[in-house]
Parts: sequence; structure tokens; C-alpha cells
Amino acid sequence: MPREAEPSLNERAFVLKALRENIRIDGRAFDAFRDLNVTFGDEYGVADVRLGKTRVLARISAEVTQPFPDRKFDGIFTITTELSPIASPAFEVGRQTEQETLLSRLLEKAIRRSNALDTEALCIVAGQACWAVRADVHVLDHDGGLVDASCAAVVAALRHFRRPDVGVEGGAVTVYTLAERAPVPLAMLHHPLCVTLSFFHGGEVVLVDATLREQLVGEGDMVVTANRHGEVCQIAKLGGVPTDALMLLGAVEMAVAKVGGIGDVISRALEENAKKMDVRGMVAELSAENER
Repeated sequence: MPREAEPSLNERAFVLKALRENIRIDGRAFDAFRDLNVTFGDEYGVADVRLGKTRVLARISAEVTQPFPDRKFDGIFTITTELSPIASPAFEVGRQTEQETLLSRLLEKAIRRSNALDTEALCIVAGQACWAVRADVHVLDHDGGLVDASCAAVVAALRHFRRPDVGVEGGAVTVYTLAERAPVPLAMLHHPLCVTLSFFHGGEVVLVDATLREQLVGEGDMVVTANRHGEVCQIAKLGGVPTDALMLLGAVEMAVAKVGGIGDVISRALEENAKKMDVRGMVAELSAENER
């Protein structure tokens, strides 16, 4: 089974010694993120997130289906992940690695189980028809910070997505095209975002947004999910070095403070995209009037 190439002994010693001297290899501060860039596709619900050299593409789709028998008043929301060899030689096609399983579970807890998306708003006819919303996460390049970039991509895509409007008459459900009615945004209750913290030197050194090289020499990771209101949605520390309680609380506070900055980047990207979409719509309308 393929694995990430382990750093050499000299490389490991160099990274750890630099951290001991309060220096990161790329020159960032210990609590600094890499450059975050969010762009959107021509279609609704396609978000491309770049965190340093890490790149994740999220795509949202929706279709009308029957709700689950025990959840008659709720729609359906699922998240699927794909880690292909294009992102890293450690990933294989058709074989789910431990990292992919971990990524799926963390995204599931961070977004779906925290009720970020209002599934009751996806109900069309109770017990008969509802919207099934699916988020597909494709990792295109992996250089650390995979959970943070994937969570930001899914949240950005959900905020950007517009589903077709529907009408119900006599029990019959009609799905209108984008030309017939304006599409409808999804109802989101909050916007959870993930921040990964990495521990070094017995937990004495804590890094935000570690690169892949730093993660490979680290002694453990912790993922904190929170929203801009300061509400912590989950804390996941899967093994690794034991951490002092006070240091853990400080790390959580630092992660919560970083969530606001990530949310601001996504909001600015959405505003810029909305202006471009408005310009395109105005040009299309003018051209249609000229044709008439």
C-alpha cells in the first residue's frame, strides 16, 4: 500500500531544530495560515479552494427524491470525498485510505452533524418528496491542511449553490428551470470551519496550518471546528502526544479566532462572484432584448 515519503533524518532534525528556535521553514508565524484563495465556477455550487499548495474542489448537486421513512419532514444531505493519485502518490484509485476515512468522518461531524444546513427547508411534500443535496469533495493537490481546505470548500460551495425553485399543486411536484424562475439559495443555520493544530516537542510547540512536511515530523494533530459566533462544533484529537489541559484551551481559543478570518475570505469571494454573475445576467438580458 503506497505511503507518503517519509522525510530523511536530516530533514526531520532540521525542521524540529528550526521550530525549537521559533522559526518555520516557510517563514510564517506559528499561528499564521498560508494564503487562502477561493474561486467559484460558472455554475452554482462549484468552489475551488487553494490553501498554499493544497487545492480542493467541491461541487454541490441536488435532485428530488423520497425522504427517509423515519425523517419524513427532512431532506437529505450527504458528503463524499475522493482522494486520487493526482493529489499525492499515497492515494490509490478505488482503495479508501485511512486518511480519506478520517477526512470523511471529520467533514461529516463538522458540517452535517452540526446542522449547518437546514434539512427541514429541503422538504417539499412531507413523506413524499424532498431535495437530496450532495457535496462531492475532490482533492487535487495535497500539501497539508487537507481538513481545513476541504471544510472551507464545502461551506463555500453550499453558500454559493442555488437549487431550482419548485411548485406543488394537487400533490404533483413541478421543478422549474432557471429560465422560468430564479433559483433558491440553501438555508444555512451557521457556517462551521475547521482549523488544524499540530503539536511538536512534547506538545510545547503548537502550529496552525502545518504543511505536509511539518505534519510528517509532528507528534499529533487536533482539529477544531467552530463558527464565527465563537461556538465550538467539534474537537477531534485522534491520538498523538498528550497535551496539557491549559495548553489545549489556549489552542482552541487560537483556532476559534482564526475561523473569522477564513469566513471573511469566503464572504469576499462570494461578493465578487455575485457582481460577476450580475454583469453576465445583465449582458444576457440586453442581448436578448436586442434579438427581439
